[in-house]
Amino acid sequence: MNRRDLTLGMLATLALMPAAALPFTRHLARRFDVRDHGARGDGVTIDSPAINAAILAASRAGGGTVVVPRGRYLSFSIRLRSRVTLLLAAGAVIEAADLARHPGRYDVPEAGSDQLYQDFGHSHWRNSLIWGEDVSEVAIVGPGLIHGAGLTRDGPGARWKAQTGERPLSMRGMSAREIAALEPDWNRMIGLGNKAIAFRGGRDIHLSGFSVLKGGHFAILATGTRGLRIDGLTIDTDRDGIDLDCVRDVVVERCRVNSPNDDAIVVKSSFALGRAVAAEDIVIRDCAVSGYDMGSLLDGTRRTTQQFAPDRDRVTGRIKLGTESNGGYRNVRIEDCSFTHCRGLALETVDGGVMENVVARRLTMRDVTTAPLFLRLGDRRRGPEGTGVGAIRGVTISDIDARGIDHRFPAAIAGLPGHRIEDVSLSRIHLSYRGGGTAQDARAVPEEHASAYPEPSMFGALPCWALWVRHAERLRIDRFTAETATPDSRPPFVFADAPGLSIARTPLFRA
Repeated sequence: MNRRDLTLGMLATLALMPAAALPFTRHLARRFDVRDHGARGDGVTIDSPAINAAILAASRAGGGTVVVPRGRYLSFSIRLRSRVTLLLAAGAVIEAADLARHPGRYDVPEAGSDQLYQDFGHSHWRNSLIWGEDVSEVAIVGPGLIHGAGLTRDGPGARWKAQTGERPLSMRGMSAREIAALEPDWNRMIGLGNKAIAFRGGRDIHLSGFSVLKGGHFAILATGTRGLRIDGLTIDTDRDGIDLDCVRDVVVERCRVNSPNDDAIVVKSSFALGRAVAAEDIVIRDCAVSGYDMGSLLDGTRRTTQQFAPDRDRVTGRIKLGTESNGGYRNVRIEDCSFTHCRGLALETVDGGVMENVVARRLTMRDVTTAPLFLRLGDRRRGPEGTGVGAIRGVTISDIDARGIDHRFPAAIAGLPGHRIEDVSLSRIHLSYRGGGTAQDARAVPEEHASAYPEPSMFGALPCWALWVRHAERLRIDRFTAETATPDSRPPFVFADAPGLSIARTPLFRA
């Protein structure tokens, strides 16, 4: 491709991008081709030094567009800078180099980041394929691909030692060797790449149009970031898709995220910044999440041979608030999203944070692998001394259509004795279960599991099949219907410690 063809191709690519993906137009005219700085794009040469040189040149010029033309660019860490747009042209692939096969290494994890109350992956950002720290007016756009072939999905857990809530109860039967394979020692992480894209701090950041395959521990991790827009991405990954931790003013829309082994889109409020920070003013809309076999979203086959995630529970792929929840969540809206072959919506706070003013509406779910709706207030308290129980209040869930649900897991709202979930509204909900619960299941009295890691499976098969509520106050239910495909011997509802319950226009259930 000659220079004229490249210019025309870049202009065509930019013309196809939505306006919201091009927020910094005053910088776009200054163009920096990574090949002018030595990149080869041959899949053999390590091109990250050349890409970093182009980014540095654009930054020194006051900003610009760094163009990555068609080709395969084998890379270690790429360091983003303010006022730089990284344009991945059609046919451009940035491929994560493999430390075992290629000369070089990823940037080392930051010193001084305390890994006490969150795991290694949440605690570091520089050990990523692409990262930025306190950058502003940054964008990654274009139809290209980020392939994390050489990244690892693993990393050590938190140093916090109250291990009852560190891992899901489904992992209780795993041996020390099996746990160690998923959580290697810290020293083994030096030089490895742990994430595809990571931001610590920063503001006015836009990600649009590209795809991510096999993104490591996180395909995208944003911690303490403000003014983040993520639009039109396709992510097909081996662990978490998009993690929004302690962020503010964020929109995620029109994204497809496939993540059978962990959560697809997740909002968190960890202690990674050394203090409790709320995640607030977040919109997730028009997104599709799934737990298809990894890689089969991008290749179009959408296979469902994988049935279990590494935590020995069924495949994940959901939208979730939690589990890290020190700072809590405010003003979160999840709307017009689909869930396929994955766990349902989970709203959790277990580390002292307050969840309030959360709206989830117009969600469709098919082949739901655990509960379609799961609200959990727990008492893990993974945080410094003085961390309390937290609260959930002011949650509105409406217009939900979920079908093909595992019979063991009704929709569940589970607070704690003395700490009820408050002011939840459920309206226009339709749930269709596979059926098969037994009379023995109906007699179950689930343990409280106050300090356990929150998952719908933590309580085992529940004593009802449509909606289980315990320790909730002023729950309002309106037009809630449910059915089972085969007979179920349990009642549809169980309410325990649920003062102020209101049920209106809810017809009989079919079982």
